[in-house]
Amino acid sequence: MAFDDFRWINEPAEWSQTGDGLRAVAGAQSDLWQKTHYGYSYDTAHMFGRQVTGDARLTVTFDADYAEQYDQAGAVLRIDEENWIKAGVEFVDGGHQLSVVVTRGFSDWSVTPAPGGLVSATFDLERAGDAVTVRYGVNGAEPEHLLRLAYFPPQAPALAGVMCAAPTGKGFETRFSRVSLDSGGV
Repeated sequence: MAFDDFRWINEPAEWSQTGDGLRAVAGAQSDLWQKTHYGYSYDTAHMFGRQVTGDARLTVTFDADYAEQYDQAGAVLRIDEENWIKAGVEFVDGGHQLSVVVTRGFSDWSVTPAPGGLVSATFDLERAGDAVTVRYGVNGAEPEHLLRLAYFPPQAPALAGVMCAAPTGKGFETRFSRVSLDSGGV
């Protein structure tokens, strides 16, 4: 995919385009979270995407060198600091978790253990009307497993792309080998 129309929010100090893919190193103490449970708000995660309006389908395949608690990478749809969805793999309590955070002023977080032997993951976020359907596949499988269905404001312009963050750690590398974005409006 050509990244001509893509832009960074919180550009990492180290990143590069690799053919059709992207390599990014999450900076230390970067995060994306709003208020719930912890009481803090962070909008420092590294996000790279382009704006879409209305229905869209974002598919992202990646692998990463997760090392510390809450290291995370995946796909993101972001209207603004308080309205977004991120879905991907997160390193929690010593293991890989499939993770989705939906934020509408306050963040909610859901996780489920990733299948054993996780090497890479593919997440598909399909925005249709007022909903986003999140599906996943691992280790080369297409994203056909439903993980979440969430409300998302219809027709609101949103950044659609990839994200990575290292909330408690010193940072880690993510390699995005596939970034596919189909949208009805730009």
